[in-house]
Amino acid sequence: MKQVKLIEVKSEIGAGTRGASMGIDAVKIAALDFGSYFFKNNKSVEINVDNDLLYEPIRHEYAKRIVGIYTVSKKLSNEVKKAVEEPDTFPIILLGDHSSAIGTLAGIKMAYPDKRLGVIWIDAHADIHSPYTTPSGNMHGMPVAAILGEDNLENRINTPDEETIQYWGKLKSLGGIKPKVLPTDCIYVAARDMEIQESNLVKKLGIHNYTVSEMRAKGVERAAVEVLSYLDKCDIIHISFDVDSMDPSVSRGTGTPAKNGITEREAGNFISRLLYSKKIVSLEIAEINPTLDKENRMAENVFEILQKAANQITRVI
Repeated sequence: MKQVKLIEVKSEIGAGTRGASMGIDAVKIAALDFGSYFFKNNKSVEINVDNDLLYEPIRHEYAKRIVGIYTVSKKLSNEVKKAVEEPDTFPIILLGDHSSAIGTLAGIKMAYPDKRLGVIWIDAHADIHSPYTTPSGNMHGMPVAAILGEDNLENRINTPDEETIQYWGKLKSLGGIKPKVLPTDCIYVAARDMEIQESNLVKKLGIHNYTVSEMRAKGVERAAVEVLSYLDKCDIIHISFDVDSMDPSVSRGTGTPAKNGITEREAGNFISRLLYSKKIVSLEIAEINPTLDKENRMAENVFEILQKAANQITRVI
């Protein structure tokens, strides 16, 4: 029987819109409103973050607050490594913005350096920009590029300063392993909003995108089976779930909503079905922003997904 361990990372320094640091607490409030003791019954650890950098001038135009993101990612990687190595423990990492996923994947790879790691990236966006290609400089759009070790120089539009390049290199090699994931071992689910620099790289690398229309046509059950089958050669798999993969009609409580996404029910059932696979070693949830929400709807939806996932994880095998 697996025991859930929660890792909380209330960092929002990688986002362009303020408020994601409050997302985890919003989910805890939703749990209380549902009368649930979920957050009391599951062990939890909180990573110290550098949100005070939001009050300082931006030093790195093409990778905003990259020094703080490296610091947070390094702390998180060590905590994830410990959690993954604990017997019968399944870490669920609750993130503010999605840039912290760099630390999550580094920690998994540190724990399993000789295993082939797959990633199911459930997100409206590709998150495969680098400091060389980003139009915004917001690092929550860069974690996939970091874990793949990709600069995408063919599509460069920026000339980053030397310190940015130095810290970008440290992020790509965090944990002493680069790349952490091969392009063939990464699959997008519900991605539908990419800049041209990203779509060019995704096409070049051959990263598959399992679309919302495919999921609807085939059903959640078959979609989960096909996604897992795509990563069949991987030894272990991580699920990274950005709540903006869901349609804004579910809730606008996220910083970068995109039309034509999946529903809360589809997300919950899909993730729950993926968790039948014993190859899945971790799950993370990112980008809940209650400041953009009404009546805490996104956090309530996320809590239901979280609870459904935890019930599947802790099932007796």
